[in-house]
Amino acid sequence: MSQAIAGKVVVITGASSGLGAATARHLGALGASVVLGARRTEQLNSIAADITAAGGKAAVVQTDVTIAADVQRLVDTAIATFGKIDVLINNAGLMAIAPLDALKVDEWERMIDINIKGVLYGIAAALPHFRAQGSGHFINVSSVAGHKVISPGGTVYSGTKFAVSAISEGLRHEVGGAIRTTVISPGAVDTELQSGSSHAQSAAHLKEFYKIAIPAETVARAVAYAIEQPDGVDLNEIVLRPTLQDF
Repeated sequence: MSQAIAGKVVVITGASSGLGAATARHLGALGASVVLGARRTEQLNSIAADITAAGGKAAVVQTDVTIAADVQRLVDTAIATFGKIDVLINNAGLMAIAPLDALKVDEWERMIDINIKGVLYGIAAALPHFRAQGSGHFINVSSVAGHKVISPGGTVYSGTKFAVSAISEGLRHEVGGAIRTTVISPGAVDTELQSGSSHAQSAAHLKEFYKIAIPAETVARAVAYAIEQPDGVDLNEIVLRPTLQDF
């Protein structure tokens, strides 16, 4: 239990696996009420059941972050169930690595829809509530690929993550004061994200690279650290990677 986290209502997208699931479990154990959004409800229900069995509080909403109404329903459910929303974690993401000349246009569009529009839809759903209550915390999951373009094959993915950083910094300028904004930029983490590429050569490269991956729980602890800061402290960016990772 954490006094700084206990009683907070935290909404998490992409919560059915990976960083989202690990963060939900960790924050639930620290006393937060967590509201889990993802497309795969069976996994969400299993995670929520584990949290509640351990004495925590959790709610589940089937959510496709590419649909604005779904994200709005996720936030509205948090307020209807727990009376407020303190933190929104925009975590859902897709990493489809491939060289540009492979012309994976459908995957480019999917990454833009999930990695950029999904974040914007989360902001649109939560910001009016944060404004009304005079407090709130956006935590947007980016990547080290939002600081350096992944090569080879990561041009579009990196572009979406650079966008997350730019949107987050603009958001901070517009709403800073009572509302906090944090960007979490992980390196190689052991999640399903590494399996998003349909390009065989890129997928093989990622499989080899991800042998150095760190556990998702590492990122969950970083998220908790950002939330635990005093209200007057806005921890704007956390970059974490395996010690063996060279970029």
